[in-house]
Amino acid sequence: MRIPVFVSRASVLTSDQQFACDQILELVRGLELEPLSLGQSDYPIDAPLGEVVALARHCAGGLILGFSQMLIETATVKPETQETHTVAGVKQATPWNQLEAGVLYALGLPLLVFREAGIEGGVFDLGSTDLYLHGLSIPWNSERDDTRTREVLRRWEHRVSIRFHSHTRLEEQ
Repeated sequence: MRIPVFVSRASVLTSDQQFACDQILELVRGLELEPLSLGQSDYPIDAPLGEVVALARHCAGGLILGFSQMLIETATVKPETQETHTVAGVKQATPWNQLEAGVLYALGLPLLVFREAGIEGGVFDLGSTDLYLHGLSIPWNSERDDTRTREVLRRWEHRVSIRFHSHTRLEEQ
């Protein structure tokens, strides 16, 4: 039996991002985990955020894949405050990464966070949680990235497995 894990990812990816995503999900499946994502493996019939919560409750871990979804050429940060400044070339992931990470964190699930270079903010900020942030190589280099990612996923899978089996035993009692 595969252990269900929630995967937060954008629904539309570039071909390079899709290849990296596919490689990671293949490695996840190789660890006897079952990746579940709203709009990918599961489709909502109610409000999407409620469906995220419902799906996450059936999972033993969470994987956040922060792929660039928006490029902001220039922006004013904190306008009309003493901290106003301008930034350029800012990359943003899907806002659903933030919402889903919050749900998974609140449920106490073991989390693993990957982010494409340049992705920052919220769960992708260093020190925002007790999580280590892992780089997401685009384009993916299988010789380098499979080995590194496999080891990170293996350590996360161990925590996921412990959570799954401890909760399964509680439910059986």
